[in-house]
Amino acid sequence: MKTSKSFRKLAFTLLAFSSLSLISSHSLSITTNTQQQIESSKSTPLYPQAQQPRVSLAILSRLSQMHYNKVAVDDKLSSKMFDRYLAELDASRSYFTQEDINELSSYRYRFDEALKSGNLRPAFLIFNRYHQRVIGRLNHLIYMAEKELPGLDLKQNERLTINREEADWPEDNRLAKRLWNKQLKNSIINLKTAGKEISEIQTLLGKRYKNQLNRALQTNSNDAFQVYVNALTKTYDPHTQYFSPRSSEDFNIHMSLSLEGIGAVLQREDEFTKVVRLVPAGPADKSKQIFPADKIVGVGQGTNGELIDVVGWRLDDVVQLIRGPKESTVRLEVISGKTEGGSERKLIDITRNTVKLEEQAAQKDIITIKRDGKERKIGIINLPTFYFDFKGAQNHQKDFKSSTRDVKRLIAELKKEGVDGLVMDLRNNGGGSLQEANALTGLFIKDGPTVQIKSSNGNVDVLEDEDDEIFYDGPLAVVVNRMSASASEIFAGAIQDYGRGIILGGQTFGKGTVQSLLPLHNQGQLKLTLAKFYRISGESNQNKGVIPDITFPSIYNQEEIGESALPNALPWDYIRSVDFSNWNNYSSYLPELQKRHQGRIEKNPDFIYLNRQVEHYNSIRKIKTISLSEKVRTREQNAREGTLLQIENDRREAKGLKVLADLDEKQQEENSTEEKEHALLDNDDSFILVEAGSILLDLKDQLASKTRIAKY
Repeated sequence: MKTSKSFRKLAFTLLAFSSLSLISSHSLSITTNTQQQIESSKSTPLYPQAQQPRVSLAILSRLSQMHYNKVAVDDKLSSKMFDRYLAELDASRSYFTQEDINELSSYRYRFDEALKSGNLRPAFLIFNRYHQRVIGRLNHLIYMAEKELPGLDLKQNERLTINREEADWPEDNRLAKRLWNKQLKNSIINLKTAGKEISEIQTLLGKRYKNQLNRALQTNSNDAFQVYVNALTKTYDPHTQYFSPRSSEDFNIHMSLSLEGIGAVLQREDEFTKVVRLVPAGPADKSKQIFPADKIVGVGQGTNGELIDVVGWRLDDVVQLIRGPKESTVRLEVISGKTEGGSERKLIDITRNTVKLEEQAAQKDIITIKRDGKERKIGIINLPTFYFDFKGAQNHQKDFKSSTRDVKRLIAELKKEGVDGLVMDLRNNGGGSLQEANALTGLFIKDGPTVQIKSSNGNVDVLEDEDDEIFYDGPLAVVVNRMSASASEIFAGAIQDYGRGIILGGQTFGKGTVQSLLPLHNQGQLKLTLAKFYRISGESNQNKGVIPDITFPSIYNQEEIGESALPNALPWDYIRSVDFSNWNNYSSYLPELQKRHQGRIEKNPDFIYLNRQVEHYNSIRKIKTISLSEKVRTREQNAREGTLLQIENDRREAKGLKVLADLDEKQQEENSTEEKEHALLDNDDSFILVEAGSILLDLKDQLASKTRIAKY
């Protein structure tokens, strides 16, 4: 089967992740009010703008006609949308009371009729109630911070639920205030354990809540409309989103990568700005100090700039603070995503810069592994993204950049070095050009299909490698992790289905859908899921991702990171397979490969360290509540830090390295090496690649043994 012309000519760009920004042009300054003015502030009811009913009808029409997931606009959708709307507004269940929910539930099964008629009254009624509750909470917290904070009892044996997504709503306003006071105590303890004095905390929290109040009072009907419409789009799937005219502008800037920044995709989660992923070879990625699931709580300019508390800020305002001139420094205060409760914080400096294509280009290295008294060489190729210089190709530039062309050149160089096998490192590769995923697969197979694309109308197109040349026919391993997504999953899935190589590492992200941007006649744009990817075996990568043949331990929490962690993600399914010729079937070799792998990692200090880290963080994630006793909290934090220090020093002792007196010493080490350039195999996780090479040699030896037996 040949590739359809429509897909051969169209170079899809596969976006592994996206974030919703509510754009605001409001000032970042904090309005200073007297306590009397703050207490008397009230929310002004918001009303739909004249054009918004028409926009909502246009969005519903496009969803119904074009979205891959066909959803009936009925009571079932209305109920899901009602829950989604409440979750979008109040994910932590800290604003609405059960009394509110009981009253508002009369709209649970009325959204479908409202959608069909363009009636926005229910949407704005619910939003106005939420807005009222937000301002009431902030007024209360401002009062508590200014009048009651020094006298709050931090010795009581109270506990606070960490994740309230499934918690009960406070029964009434009295119990809501009790919850708010607990959350205030938690903020105080977090800041005290971070080394701040009570007077400093009082000033900081007072400013934080006044700032949040000021921003809340600036909320407009566009904000309310965007949240409401996205409650609808997210009942279809998490990647379908509406962008208002202002947020469309910001999204387009983000996609063009034309603004200087740190190279991180961010999203709003509760009152925090959360890191979703890092752009490969971007400033944040190079720093090795900030990671997916981390939360940014403070932003400062320059190495000595004052940190501005950004808890509760709108996402677009935080992004504006982080952006800045090239080569300038931004300071970030970050809460580690590895723990719950916000107790582990760190300050990091990142130099802003653009992400240069050459820095995202494929790189090579060679591992030397001793085996049976001989030194065996394994080639390593790290591919951060599937890149393709469309402009250069259109202009017929002879040396335009392409991930496939670069990998081909590097493989040729490795062949001259006489490597015994090749490891493709796709860890943290979030995708890129579909055309390149197809072309790269073609370097390792004779010819044949690489991926199937099923559109919303049920038609299935197949991309193929039509070149019958095999550029590399030696032993191949592909290393992936939870941050490998989209085009990475297409490549790894094809290699696995053909039996062309062995897949190692962690379960991939599971992004198996295609989105397109549709304009809405000067009223913003709609990012719509139009199609779904399927492997040549017929299996979808969606939700499930690619399962490695041999799994390595992973520090990523799959409950927080990955397609399966997103609400209303489209399910895994399958369609008919297409005809293709298997290269090999490694299933019979896997038990022995797994046995040898396990034997090595049980003695490897780095794998022991990684496994102990995973166990430690998993045990912390199981904690559902945190203490509001300062003494207990300090004791618990010291115990966690002691465990991490012991794990680190056990690894260092096993490797003959200097042991540390405390974790601060490790941070100083990391900061001192931050700006240094590293080869692929000089990184802390290079042991992963060494083990991948060892597994590849095991496989090569087994294949050679089988060949000898067959000849005999």
